[in-house]
Amino acid sequence: MQISEYIIELQDVHIYAHHGVMPQERTIGAWFTIDIELTMNDWRCADNDEIAGTVSYADVYDIICNEMQKPSDLLEHVCKRISDSIYSAFAQVEGIEIRLCKDTPPMGGDRLKSAVTIRSHR
Repeated sequence: MQISEYIIELQDVHIYAHHGVMPQERTIGAWFTIDIELTMNDWRCADNDEIAGTVSYADVYDIICNEMQKPSDLLEHVCKRISDSIYSAFAQVEGIEIRLCKDTPPMGGDRLKSAVTIRSHR
């Protein structure tokens, strides 16, 4: 069997943070949901069962939490920071797709969400 693509995902990561253009968003904060997909350039870990060839979910989660605690006006900026930090930490990550959703944006809609998705490659 030939592996054609190796992807690591974290889904439905919920984090409370202070992002937004409006002052109350930066002061009060809101819940955000993050889905992230990492495309790997080395999948030997599937054969040798060694963590050294892959990326720890816990380490990716820590990077996400750290970047989410830095307030930003734009979700695009947060996504870029998260991606840059992951690329810096893990040479085996070839591509990233990250979707950052503000669960309750201040627009008066019931169950309204807003989201940004960024895809990047080395």
